[in-house]
Amino acid sequence: MSTLATTTAAPVAHARGRGGRVFTVVRRTAWLAGALFWSAFSVLEAVNHGWLAGTLALTFFVLPDLTFLVALDEAPRMEKGQLPPRAVPYYNAMHRALVPLALMALYAVGPVTVPALFAALCGWLAHISYDRAFGYGLRTKEGFQRG
Repeated sequence: MSTLATTTAAPVAHARGRGGRVFTVVRRTAWLAGALFWSAFSVLEAVNHGWLAGTLALTFFVLPDLTFLVALDEAPRMEKGQLPPRAVPYYNAMHRALVPLALMALYAVGPVTVPALFAALCGWLAHISYDRAFGYGLRTKEGFQRG
């Protein structure tokens, strides 16, 4: 009886592992498609609305990774791949896709019509999407990649 349980559990665990990898590939591919879309949209906004829109899109594309500057003095003491714990809340806040998406929704229904602001949000969302597509996500309290 225990032999039957042992032989049936292994293929299920193996199938679950393979399905997890397939899901990861599909999820990352979807993030990459989103990243390409938001990149193209930010370039389109820059072309249509001028240098300010392009500058803000590029600035917000780079800005989320500059959150490590909050704790630059702690960086030499961190392990490879670790973000200083003091910078983690800022990093995580700047890498949540819901934030620029919510701001885009507010922009769409609000009275503000500054195309450069929308271009900046597109650049920000492109950055987050590229990070997710390449396997970078939010950080733990200690500063390491989750998952």
